[in-house]
Amino acid sequence: MNLTLAEVAHIAGLARLALTEEEISLYREQLSAILQYAQLLQELDTEGIPPTALVSPTHCIMRPDEPQPSMSRDDLLSNAPATANGLFQVPLILDQR
Repeated sequence: MNLTLAEVAHIAGLARLALTEEEISLYREQLSAILQYAQLLQELDTEGIPPTALVSPTHCIMRPDEPQPSMSRDDLLSNAPATANGLFQVPLILDQR
């Protein structure tokens, strides 16, 4: 499907984009190529393929979630800009009246 310059300008207007004539021409080519590829995909026979089919096997690539010793409080607070009583000190953001 080839888009016209007017259609691309209309789409740009819907997206609130101010495009130059050169950009409209460039995007016309690019959007038309995307739509042609989508049309090509629509023509594929997917009758025997279940909707949840995957091209690669599923397995968890994350490490197991196992408890581990944490850092000491002093190490954690060592890079804090301000601390008070062993806690992070942050600026007040609400006026307490």
